[in-house]
Amino acid sequence: MTPILYTLGVVTFVVAILVSIGLHEFGHLIPAKKFGCKVPQWFIGFGPTVWSRQIGETEYGIKAIPLGGYVKIVGMLPPGAEGLVEETTYDEDGEPVHKVRRSNTGMFTQLISDARAAEWEYVKQHDTDRLFYRLTWWKKVIVMAGGPMVNIAIAFSIFAVLFATYGNPRDEVVEPTVAAVPACVIPVEELPRDCTADDPVTPAKEAGIRPGDEIVSFNGTRFSDWDSLQAAIRDNADGNAVIEVRRSDTMLTLTTNTTVTLRQTSLEDDTLTEVGFLGVQPETSLRTGGLLYTTEQMGTMTVETVQALGQLPVKVYEVGRAIVGLEERAADSPVSIVGGGRFAGEAASNEAFPLTDKLVTLLFLIASFNFFIGMFNFVPLLPLDGGHIAGALYEGLKRGVARLRGRPDPGHVDVAKLLPVAYVVGLAMLVMGVVLIVADIVVPLHLS
Repeated sequence: MTPILYTLGVVTFVVAILVSIGLHEFGHLIPAKKFGCKVPQWFIGFGPTVWSRQIGETEYGIKAIPLGGYVKIVGMLPPGAEGLVEETTYDEDGEPVHKVRRSNTGMFTQLISDARAAEWEYVKQHDTDRLFYRLTWWKKVIVMAGGPMVNIAIAFSIFAVLFATYGNPRDEVVEPTVAAVPACVIPVEELPRDCTADDPVTPAKEAGIRPGDEIVSFNGTRFSDWDSLQAAIRDNADGNAVIEVRRSDTMLTLTTNTTVTLRQTSLEDDTLTEVGFLGVQPETSLRTGGLLYTTEQMGTMTVETVQALGQLPVKVYEVGRAIVGLEERAADSPVSIVGGGRFAGEAASNEAFPLTDKLVTLLFLIASFNFFIGMFNFVPLLPLDGGHIAGALYEGLKRGVARLRGRPDPGHVDVAKLLPVAYVVGLAMLVMGVVLIVADIVVPLHLS
């Protein structure tokens, strides 16, 4: 592997993800400003500020730890019963500043009260109509969904271009056209090895089938797809076979006997079964498609991602066991941005990869990470965007039911009451992130 190309691949991937994170935060910032909210900060990263610039009332910048980003929208938490305005003071510019009462009873109550107080430090007297919690429920949904939807839009755009031009590596088309004809039949338990004089000739070679031949029919049955043809060959165990092939513009009828051999009946089942064997390798290509095809594929990815998110804690636990040597790390285990960077570096520096394949692999990695980031943020738990969306939807439901029943408006949903959940979820996310980063350094996965 070329160190320069490896480094270039890693840097390109990391920069692309950081740009995606920045765009994610713009997905929150733009509608928030459009709806009149006060947005004092937009940052990529966490920790000490490396660079920032004030534009209007918003400070845009980059922080030292590139593991995420945030946009500060004032008024995410309402004052609450334990945080009423107590007094008004003035800052150095003479602006009135609200002070809220801090609770001193109970750990969780204290945490909630402190969070409200920190939130309201940004609130000036003339900002009271620009607070996020005062937005209608549907505006809250748009603001909070804007971020993850940007990531999904990025993924869709990249996938759409790749599926329309290069094809989908997850969706191979197998044609009944011969790509290769093995010279002999080798027992499956002896694979892989070269042919010897004692090995029988494959039925396909004996029949005279050549690479490039298109198999039209098998024992009188016409086929247009490889799966049906393969099933017919397997069912013809130790029987005579009449095969019609198209070679260039000529139709040929060839005969042979499908030798019985032990083979797997499917990729999912490794049980060896006696089946008919012809001995041809089909041509494969990647399926291409337009916007509708991309939508269908991303629908499938959505289902798979939801299932993966449900299994994430267990998968991370297994990765933790792999770190300490208790088990091998599974090839389908989750990876961090460190693992993604490693994949990008290996793809960029692998001499066996043509330039097109290197670019495609890198783009697929970027699209896949964006799609996962978007889907992960829709999980309906604070501090994720989905937690705020769930709160807004619940607020809309409560108010709608109250109107239908002719009851008083129940008011805003107080998401601050769910902050203990947010702290637990945030800690879990931190632990999982650390485990995956360590694993990607100690027991890394590699491109196959």
